[in-house]
This record gives sequence, structure tokens and C-alpha cells, in this order.
Amino acid sequence: MTMQLDDVKREVAIANRVLPDIGLASGVLGSLGHVSMRVPDNPERFVVKGRGYAIDALARAEPEGMVVCDLDGFKVDGPPGITQCFEVKIHSAIYRARPDVQSIVHVHPRFAIVMGILGVNLVPMCREGLELVEQPVPVYPHSKLILTEEDGVGVAEALGDATVLQLQGHGAVAVGTSTGDAVMNMAHLEEQARMNWYAYAAAGPGHARITEEQIAESNSQPPTSELPHFRELVSGTRAQAAVGGVWRHLAANAAEGL
Repeated sequence: MTMQLDDVKREVAIANRVLPDIGLASGVLGSLGHVSMRVPDNPERFVVKGRGYAIDALARAEPEGMVVCDLDGFKVDGPPGITQCFEVKIHSAIYRARPDVQSIVHVHPRFAIVMGILGVNLVPMCREGLELVEQPVPVYPHSKLILTEEDGVGVAEALGDATVLQLQGHGAVAVGTSTGDAVMNMAHLEEQARMNWYAYAAAGPGHARITEEQIAESNSQPPTSELPHFRELVSGTRAQAAVGGVWRHLAANAAEGL
């Protein structure tokens, strides 16, 4: 069933609320960041957190405060006096370039920023988000705000067909097929960056990592549903239901009171 616009606004508000809950937009970063979602039945529109609220903090995002924009970044619907987020061009340019993308997150994750400033390519250091850093994470080599059409196109081009992008000295961008997918991609990027920093600080450049051979070994393992001691218990549907439990928990907590 196609989501109604009010449902999209609620989902976007919840996703924005999750960011401070997982440490990606808390403390001095409490107002810095935004999640957007493409409107399913109108892919030329997306919903995003705005600017200009009486208390402008992601933890206080409300469905009725979300803003609808077109793919040029113009506000087409939303509360009077509330603008689209200042870096709306991140969202509009990526949505235009990537029809597969249904949600976009931009925040200022501390470890991803530090490693980007140091010029260190992130390498697999834990299983969480391993696939995001198997290849070097693309980098947009500017720390400026993404305000103009040229800036937005530059970010979209730097992202290419990747899932995550570091904005050097500024933050990061993650995309996904849903708000949960995009937010968790960002969370996993920051977890890999954190683990990379720990290893870099402890052992210096050239520190140990999960090897390509270990990754290949892991990728060759059979799915749980094919194991004889799970085969009768785990169907395809039930196996899929187990995926994303962390996101559903986070979203449920963030939705309380809405």
C-alpha cells in the first residue's frame, strides 16, 4: 500500500529523532543534520527536516514540521515561516542523480570527520558496516556548506553509485532504500570510523584489519535458513523479519509521544 504524505512526514520526523539517540546529533551537534525521504507516489518530491523552528533540534522533530521539496530544492509545502534545511541541495541533487535512492542522511559524525581530515582510508575493522568500507569511501574534498546547485551536484558526483560519502572536515552523507536503511548506513559508517581511529591511535598507519580472505570466507557462509538445525524454523519471511531489529527498536523509542 502506498504511503500517504502524512505517513512520510511522520517517518522522516522519527528518523531525525533517532540521530541524537544514537549519538550522531547530540550535544553541540543537536541541531546539525537532516534525514529526508522521497515521496513514494511522487518521486519528484521529497520530505526533509526544515529550519526556523522555535526550538530547532533534531530530538524535537515533529511530523507537522517537516517540509516538502522538489528536486531543485525548492519548498513546495510546509509550515509558514519554516524553510527547507540550509543544505537541501545535498538531497535534491542526489535524488535527481540516483533514482534508486529513497532516503538520505547528512550529519557531522566525529570519528568519520577526524579520519577524513587525517586522509586515512577506512578499512574493515568490525562486522558492522563492513561492506561500506571494503572499498575506499569516496570523499568530497571541501569543508564548506553545501548551499548552491553547483555544490549539490559536486556532492552527488563524488558519491557516485556508493552508499556513503565523507565530506572532508564537514560530515558525511549516507543513502538507502528507506529511512532505516540510510540511518543505519550512517551509524555503521561511524562505527567503522571509530574502530579505525582506535586502531590508528594504538598501532599507527598500517594497523591490522579484517583481511580480504576473512571477508571472502564470511561471504561464502550459507544463509541461516539452509542450516539443518534452523531449516524448519526459519522461513524466508521470518528470516527477513529478524533483520533491522535495531532500527525498529530505535524508531519505536523515537516515536514515543508523537
